[in-house]
Amino acid sequence: MVLGEVVDIDLAARTVTSTILGRSTVHPYDELIVAAGAGQSYFGNDRFAEFAPGMKSIDDALELRGRIFGAFELAELAEDQAEIDRLLTFVVVGAGPTGVEMAGQIAELARRTLRRDFRRIDPTTARVILLDAAPAVLPSFGEKLGDRARRQLAQTGVEVQLGAMVTQVDADGIEIKDTDGQVRRIDAATKIWAAGVQASPLARMLGEQSGAEVDRAGRVAVQPDLTLPGHPEVHVVGDMMSLDRLPGVAQVAIQGGRYAAEAIKRRIAGKSPKGPFRYRDKGSMATISRFHAVVDLHKVKFEGFLAWVMWLALHLFYIVGFKSRITTVLHWLVSFLGRGRSQRVATQQQVYGRLALEHLGPGFEASKTGGPRNEPVPDDSTGRRSA
Repeated sequence: MVLGEVVDIDLAARTVTSTILGRSTVHPYDELIVAAGAGQSYFGNDRFAEFAPGMKSIDDALELRGRIFGAFELAELAEDQAEIDRLLTFVVVGAGPTGVEMAGQIAELARRTLRRDFRRIDPTTARVILLDAAPAVLPSFGEKLGDRARRQLAQTGVEVQLGAMVTQVDADGIEIKDTDGQVRRIDAATKIWAAGVQASPLARMLGEQSGAEVDRAGRVAVQPDLTLPGHPEVHVVGDMMSLDRLPGVAQVAIQGGRYAAEAIKRRIAGKSPKGPFRYRDKGSMATISRFHAVVDLHKVKFEGFLAWVMWLALHLFYIVGFKSRITTVLHWLVSFLGRGRSQRVATQQQVYGRLALEHLGPGFEASKTGGPRNEPVPDDSTGRRSA
């Protein structure tokens, strides 16, 4: 394992180029698995990322935590009621599982965890708004579970606004166009984008070199064995690949990764191929609030406390390491049985670091590390940004 960000893959030369702080390294390969995943999609409006960060990395999570907790702290200091209202308004764009879980957690944070932590403001009055241009909540779960989730969100304190398409985002709020064509504005300091995903730009790079088709979401079409056309030594798995309309969920990536690893082991051992990749759909889950979730196991669909316990058990099962599992259980006990949240520290660096680094450019990081480095700093040929 080496540290670096992949900026180029050369299928003909069988090399991968990575860079870190101005240092580039070319790695030759015999077998390659590309699993770079996906980033946030703003549907052609990448300027929204400045004011509405996504949720695809640890940096994103730290930034969002800082923005959310910071909004309450700034509201405590504000004198103007309109400014207090703006700071205590949280907008989540996207009513899929990610958006539903985020909106529910913010509402619970305001109405339960923080309700006694301030002198001047009442955190329970915070507005949490969940927006989506689609007509349903959790559309992939079906109409019945979607309606139940919407009712539970309302009980939690989340305002669900459907058929609402975002047309503009700035520092002070968000503009929305409803299905009747009316444009309205919501003043909100904290906007969170959970409305779509776009595959890593590496997928398009692979498609251009191999001749494989790339779809609108930036995913590259792969063979039934998850390899690129004409390149049996290259497997693409997870959110980057397009095959048989498989969904962009964790289980597809997990099963695909295991399949690719087994295929490489068989090739090295001189054994015949295992056969085409077969995805086993184990169902879907989404948590809405404390003690409440929805579960879709195809033939069996239910919601409530039992679904929430199943959601916890599944996530605990996939945590690596006994110590990590015990630590997670202890954190859950503190969070779910009491009012406390163990991770409440936030800094300005976490909130503004992403934007500052993008403004300064890649040369800034390289100039502060010292030691040997390439000159000039190489551009990322994928053209990606952190948001």
